[in-house]
Amino acid sequence: MSEFRDTKERPLDVLVWGATGYTGKLVAEYLAEHYGQGELRWGIAGRSQQKLEDVRTQLTRRRAFLADLPLVVADAHDPVSLRRMVAQTRAICSTVGPFALHGSALVAACVQERTHYADITGEVQWVRRMIDEHHDAASDAGVRIVPCCGFDSIPSDLGVQMMVEHLRDVHHQETRLVRQVFGPSRGGVSGGTVASLLNVIEESSRDRTLRRLLADPYALDPKGSPKTPSSPDQKGPAYDPDLRCWTAPFVMAAINTRVVRRSHALLGRTYGPRFQYGESMLSGEGPWGALASVGVSAALVGGLGALAIPPVRALLKRFVLPEPGDGPSEATRERGFFRSWLVAEGEGGAKVFGRVAGHKDPGYQETAKMLAESVICLALDQDQLTSGGGLLTPASAMGRVLRERLVRAGMTFQIDDGGSR
Repeated sequence: MSEFRDTKERPLDVLVWGATGYTGKLVAEYLAEHYGQGELRWGIAGRSQQKLEDVRTQLTRRRAFLADLPLVVADAHDPVSLRRMVAQTRAICSTVGPFALHGSALVAACVQERTHYADITGEVQWVRRMIDEHHDAASDAGVRIVPCCGFDSIPSDLGVQMMVEHLRDVHHQETRLVRQVFGPSRGGVSGGTVASLLNVIEESSRDRTLRRLLADPYALDPKGSPKTPSSPDQKGPAYDPDLRCWTAPFVMAAINTRVVRRSHALLGRTYGPRFQYGESMLSGEGPWGALASVGVSAALVGGLGALAIPPVRALLKRFVLPEPGDGPSEATRERGFFRSWLVAEGEGGAKVFGRVAGHKDPGYQETAKMLAESVICLALDQDQLTSGGGLLTPASAMGRVLRERLVRAGMTFQIDDGGSR
């Protein structure tokens, strides 16, 4: 369908799909703020011409030259319109979730039109489905399809890769184990995130096979790939002797750990033959930290259990949880932040400490930054990327190149051999 057989000839470098939604607007605002006239050829896309024009008007107040920002109208469930849209750009990023409901046709169109792709999904079952349906074709076409390019799962995936590279390059050891503890954070919750979580719960409540997939630590590994020693998710309170703190289960570990293991597999198991990874959430020090760890663990189990009950889920959706399109205020986003600490152990006994941090709302302001820099990396840094095509991960597709972009954009990826918090 595309008239631009060479993607370098396409009129746009980057297209933001879902730019009229809550997170999509944040991505567009980030591009408007950080990429000046002539630096990047980009546009915004959605299903409503009028809403796109409204977003462009708002962006023009920030940068007058955006008065001519390209607008593209398409429908998430119309494959022809999607192919026509993605054929105009070298790379596209999507914020239109739940992705299991609204994202599959776009991935198929990108593979067909050889357009690189990034999104912010945290839906394990949908990513598995896209791997099974499109990995081989994307690999043959040299197209990089990269889900999970937001807070799910860039801090985990690129943070682990940083630790592995340091153990290899400085200590000359393969990695045996990496632990990541997510510490204090502040941020809001959007309706889109809630809708995605509820859809995963609803799908799994109807499908026993899906429940088994979600419980599998290797759910995203290539079929038939060898498994490293079992690394089950943390399910209760635990004490971390290296960081001298109590920890509790981290709700996002269910997607992040799977992404990290897929990176390890796609990169040829170069992290180490016995590599293991786990993550948790900081709950504090001493007796109060232990008590908090127990409380958080119980609340997480109880909260997810309640959401699995259809009447409870319906009541929460109707009266409590935010609607899609809603999200935290600008003031809340600006006050947000996140921090995490990593501990990596080498096969030869070396122990390395690291840190990943963002300085605004992790799920929205920082996620918009991560997604924007990911799609720009896919569009403009192709000569620096060593990966081929396929259903990839941030680390296996972009790795150090993306990490350096994010550091320049203000995120922290740092080795702290002293191990301090």
